[in-house]
Formats: sequence, C-alpha cells, structure tokens
Amino acid sequence: MEIGLIGLPNSGKTTIFNALTGRTEEVTTYTDTAAKPNIAVVDVIDERITRLSEMYKPRKTTYTTVQFVDFAGLARDSEGKVSFPDASIGMMRTAGTLALVVRNFPNILGEAPTPLDDIEQIETELLIADLIICERRLEKIALGNKRGQKTPATQAEENTLKKIQECLNKGGRMSDLALDRDERKMVSGFQFLTGKPLLVILNSSEDNFGKDPQLVEAISRKHAAIEFAGTFEMELSSLGADERRLFMDDMGIKESARDRLTRSAYRISRFISFFTVGTDEVRAWNIREGQTAVEAAGVIHSDLARGFIRAECFSYEDLIACGSEKEVHDKGRFRLEGKDYIVKDGDILSIRFSV
Repeated sequence: MEIGLIGLPNSGKTTIFNALTGRTEEVTTYTDTAAKPNIAVVDVIDERITRLSEMYKPRKTTYTTVQFVDFAGLARDSEGKVSFPDASIGMMRTAGTLALVVRNFPNILGEAPTPLDDIEQIETELLIADLIICERRLEKIALGNKRGQKTPATQAEENTLKKIQECLNKGGRMSDLALDRDERKMVSGFQFLTGKPLLVILNSSEDNFGKDPQLVEAISRKHAAIEFAGTFEMELSSLGADERRLFMDDMGIKESARDRLTRSAYRISRFISFFTVGTDEVRAWNIREGQTAVEAAGVIHSDLARGFIRAECFSYEDLIACGSEKEVHDKGRFRLEGKDYIVKDGDILSIRFSV
C-alpha cells in the first residue's frame, strides 16, 4: 500500500511524515517544487501476525508494508497561479491512497487556521488536474474520429470519459460515479486523482488537539478524517516505548499515529489481509475486499494462480479458538475452497497448484 501525503504549504506534511515513519526529514516553512518527495517504507505491525509467529516459530516473519510519500505542497508560479508542481501530480497518480494534511494551528504570521477552506482548495486542484487529463484524451479521440479511426473501443472510452467529465464539471469526484467493471478498467490507466480514496488528516497543535469535535465531524460528513497532534506525534516517534506510552496517556492517545492512519487507510481503500503460515515463514498479504482465492494466489506468485487447484483455508479466529491446526481439523473448521471463493480478512491460506 502506498499513501501519498498532500496539502498546502506549511500544513505540516513533513511533520506528519516524520511522525509516521520515525524519520527526521527537515521541516521547512517554504515549498521547494524541485525537491524530491520524502519516501519511507514501514512495517504494518499486525498483532495477528505476531501471535501466529509465536505459535509457528518460523525462521522468518514478514509483515505487510506501507510506503509513505511526502509530496511537495501547492506552489505559486510566476503569474501568481497556485497549483501542484507537475512532477508531484505525476507521482501522486501512482499513489493508492491520498492523505490530505490540513493545518489546524496558527501559521508563522499568527493567522488562524481555515481547515475547511483548505480542503476545498485542494479538492479543486485535484479536480482541475483530472479535468485536464480527461479533456486532452477526449480531444485526441475526437481527432481520431475525424480521421476515420473510430472504433467500438474508442467509442466506449469516449462515452465513459464524458461521464467523468460531466461529473467533474459539476464539482463531483470520479469516485462518486457508479461505473461498471468494464468502464473502470477502461479508464484505470489515467489514475484519476479524484477516483482515489481520500483521507483527511487534521493536523492540530498540542494545545487544541481534541478540543473541536464539531470540526472533525464537519470534515467527516464528506471524507474519512483523523486528527493528529503532528509536532507532538513527531516528538513521540523518537522516544522509547515506555516513555512514549506515558506521554500518549497524558494526551489521551491510545494508538500511534501510524497505527491510526494505517487502519483508516485500509478501511477506505477496502484492503484486507490474509496469511500464509509455516515453519519457514509466517507472512501477511494484502488484497482488496471481494477478491477471490485465485487472485490471492496470484499476489503470492503468478504460478500459483496459473496452476491453481484449490485453497486449503481456515480463519485466524478459529485457529486461536481451537489452539492448533490439528484442533481446527478435528473440529471441522478446515475448508477446501475453489478459485471463486471470496477471501475474507484473517483467512489463512495454503494454495495447492500444478504448473
């Protein structure tokens, strides 16, 4: 999973990035449009994998990972126009989930925060970026039609893009559209920004953290939202576990910023985890809700999907309740599933295949 941090300049994106990753990237009060984004990959610590590792005592334990990318904020060009740098837009399109960081603390000029206005401004920029992509492709299709290059495929693509264009022109997001599977596949290569899951991070100061639930509720009416005390969380990431727990208790924070953000991102991105176990390795794998056993097999290795025979399956919950694989078998909780089986969060799979 990749989560891209976006936002206005001085919203605290890099502070949040450092809090999430334990890094110490420089926090500045300006936007360097030429700078490369900060990137870090961290493990997603799933207590279920920890427990499975204790049971199987494998030579290797592998958690899933999340990659955080701290993109440059909006910048003002020579004509005074504010927008995302082109390089950032291109990279943002490859991110699976966007996390919009909004300032909820006075800036260096002492100006009060305007988080709802900031969210609207960013949304507008994302919408404009998608409209440009949409209009450029429609122009190319129209030119091809004039040259006699019209085909059923380009006609279907044109119809789908016009649906998206109409939605964007009305201020909507591509994710608002009820496109069918074929339509979504047809335009997936464009990686529309407004079609990506969007999570809002309200970056509050330590003084006002948790003091304005109405603001969080207002944001949540439209987007998934989570509140961080960014600077405080960044400082916590440099502390030892015991000291960190004490400070978190004082602030009423039960989970780390990373755990809270990752859980929210999984939910809005519709990711689930399944597991493979054994004495060689205990490992977690990510797929999206609704994917099948053969698709899960393909995540492990393409040969497993190509030669799929069946999936031997039981749930993490049943394993913990029964205490061992043998008891899972003896109590009838062990299942054989075909390629069309919809994998559930917490399933433990062993794929039988022949190539």
